[in-house]
Amino acid sequence: MKRALISVSDKTGVVDFAKELSQLGFEIISTGGTKKALENSGIDVIGVEEITGFPEILEGRLKTLHPNVHGGLLAKRIPEHETQIQEHGISPIDIVCVNLYPFQQTIAKKDVTEEEAIENIDIGGPTMLRAAAKNFEYVTVVVDANDYANVVAELKEQGKVSTETNKALAAKVFRHTAAYDAQIAAYMTNLVGEENPEKVTYTYELKQTLRYGENPHQKASFYKDALGSSFSIAHATQLHGKELSYNNIHDADAALQMVKDFDEPVAVAVKHMNPCGIGVGGSAFEAFKKAYEADSKSIFGGIIAFNRPVDKETAQLLHEIFLEIVIAPSFTQEALEILTTKKNIRLLTVPFTEEKKTEKVLTSVEGGLLIQDQDTYTLTNASVKVVTKREPSEQEWEALKLAWKVVKHVKSNAIVVSNHERTLGIGAGQMNRVGAAEIALTQAGELAKGAVLSSDAFFPMDDTVEAAAKAGITAIIQPGGSIRDEDSIKKADEYGIAMVFTGIRHFKH
Repeated sequence: MKRALISVSDKTGVVDFAKELSQLGFEIISTGGTKKALENSGIDVIGVEEITGFPEILEGRLKTLHPNVHGGLLAKRIPEHETQIQEHGISPIDIVCVNLYPFQQTIAKKDVTEEEAIENIDIGGPTMLRAAAKNFEYVTVVVDANDYANVVAELKEQGKVSTETNKALAAKVFRHTAAYDAQIAAYMTNLVGEENPEKVTYTYELKQTLRYGENPHQKASFYKDALGSSFSIAHATQLHGKELSYNNIHDADAALQMVKDFDEPVAVAVKHMNPCGIGVGGSAFEAFKKAYEADSKSIFGGIIAFNRPVDKETAQLLHEIFLEIVIAPSFTQEALEILTTKKNIRLLTVPFTEEKKTEKVLTSVEGGLLIQDQDTYTLTNASVKVVTKREPSEQEWEALKLAWKVVKHVKSNAIVVSNHERTLGIGAGQMNRVGAAEIALTQAGELAKGAVLSSDAFFPMDDTVEAAAKAGITAIIQPGGSIRDEDSIKKADEYGIAMVFTGIRHFKH
């Protein structure tokens, strides 16, 4: 008689699966809670201790780690192996259905203790899975309830599970156990405070297969970190619109990172991962009006993010423009009725009430991976110093704060021109700083008079200050740190510009 060993934490569908196997002539072996659930459903079950001749001990930590189990899993169906297991009274096991202690769910709990987390590290389960998966030519191993039906169907149609299916199931097992171990490794590494471990493994779950990547000829998929921040695009809820594309996801993530830096009502418009307009106000409606005024041309086909609910009045403004995505904490029913008349616009919500969780930033390079902290440095953290004869006025300070928040999110070299309510001009991704300044100042035009300018890095020469002064800029905020800082300070004093050094750079490549 063939044998199936079934021991699962997630019991979804397992009773029906076991019934099907029993009806197909399989002897069912089980443990603990799974055994009890199967017996309560009228299924004949053999306890694993009857197979091992050894009781569960150490509070259940030891029950399946035994030659009578693993010999049955690892034995090839060849004469030499069959002779050996017969000599030792070991019977083959043909199907293994195991899923693991809920380690991920356990450490996701806010109040989880170290002891609770450690007790939810499965030992016997992964060992059985890996043994069965290694022997896939002879053993069927199932770790995912979604595969139950297919296994039963093949058994009914063919009398066995095909080698191709077994191999695919084995591959899934090794992915599963690798992800499980990666989460344990990450937890333990964080527990001991190791910042630069000699090896690092990240694990993600498939969220969706994308139509294509940055361009139509590139294949792409979107994966999420199951334990990652819920305040993220990966964990956003889509209320309406067509499927997100690769570029949509990139842009939406950029927009959300910008919104996170503001406490006051803000509207952020993003194109190609750069802000094209950011406005603040007393409400989402006021903030969006200012963001739209900042660059009404570039906002076309853009992504808009709010940190306040979108109401009817705001939705009516949004409806007048072609937009790819709108992100907000929520939408009123009236706002949804207006915006959903557009078939393709994507409406996303994220829980802005959730704690802002910082994660490592991962960037792939060919043959490797770059890992860094998120840039969460704010003006509050900086060593702010007025280096010119004139100090900024109160309104200039407010404008400088806004410009400094925005410039952090602009691709380097980056220059932002703004007032205290919105951006006026943004120069992004230029090969020299004065070039970025010229773009931002040209976009601002006459509005640059009396406005402020921020830079993501220091001025190597005084030419940026010269250009700013000629455009009418009255205050500048920059990191400082150039060997020619004095030239820029003198130039600012010459034009009566107030200039502030922060001592912190905000490169974004």
